[in-house]
Amino acid sequence: MVGIRVFLAAVAMTIVMANGALADNYPTRPVRIVVPYAAGGPSDTGARLLTQALGKSLGESVFVENRGGAGGLTGTEQVIQGERDGYTLLLGAVGPLVFIPAARQIQYNVKKDLIPLTLIWQSPLVLVVHPKHGFKTVADFIAYAKAHPGKLTVSSAGLGTNTHMASELFKREAGIDLLHVPYRGTGAAMPDLVSGQIDATISDVAVMAPHIRQGTLTAMAVTAPERSSLLPDVPTMAEAGLPGAVTENWYGILAPAGVPAEAVAKLKSSFTTAVQTPAFREALAKQGATVREVGDDAFAKLIDSETKRWTTIIREAGLKF
Repeated sequence: MVGIRVFLAAVAMTIVMANGALADNYPTRPVRIVVPYAAGGPSDTGARLLTQALGKSLGESVFVENRGGAGGLTGTEQVIQGERDGYTLLLGAVGPLVFIPAARQIQYNVKKDLIPLTLIWQSPLVLVVHPKHGFKTVADFIAYAKAHPGKLTVSSAGLGTNTHMASELFKREAGIDLLHVPYRGTGAAMPDLVSGQIDATISDVAVMAPHIRQGTLTAMAVTAPERSSLLPDVPTMAEAGLPGAVTENWYGILAPAGVPAEAVAKLKSSFTTAVQTPAFREALAKQGATVREVGDDAFAKLIDSETKRWTTIIREAGLKF
């Protein structure tokens, strides 16, 4: 018996030492970032821009895999329930990290099951409408909506996404009733929005700016405290009389809990370095996005503050997804 115990202890020690060696050498193969949304949206763009800046800092190639569905829930759960070796990471968004946990029972705990690495994207949204109505201002839109409750349609990238919650907040602040039409991603909604089958949406400025410039959509207001560099002539919601209708799109990188500490340390350092490179910052600016604070602590604080804010809004509104 003593011999068996000694043998088992030696095997366990060998495994621990091997795992430690693997962590010290991390990474030794390509790293995957799971984007829990369809390709073509701002989350996908942000992740792919980041991979271009990561090569030197991480020392290994990084690729993006889109796993859309359920407002970002499907891909998020896949990462949390998957391998915890540091080779599968999550592009985390406000929907599955903040909105959905406040509105329904889920199978994970954001604080316990995920490790924030760094924020990579922050940008305002913009309220756009189809030109067929002739609306020029937010006041025009609100007046029509109040005169015709539930008639105007507003699309989103899916239940529990930022585009959905931005419209819910706008409805609450404006005191209007709109018919919400969820799609499987921002890209899927665009044909119906541009053709006029859908009346309006509140979506990322980078996605909407080309359509606004072409005149296929009319911009009403951006959902940020300041005007967007991509749309300098478009007023903010505060300027339009709705200071409470402030919403921001943000994305960050997270690892599932249980990843070896040495790998987590390497990931935090590498991602923070990549986000601070001039090339990545310039690429973000072209998308109307920025990152005000980098690093794991700043990202964790943002998740916490957004959770407190939106949980109150969602529960007061009685929203269920």
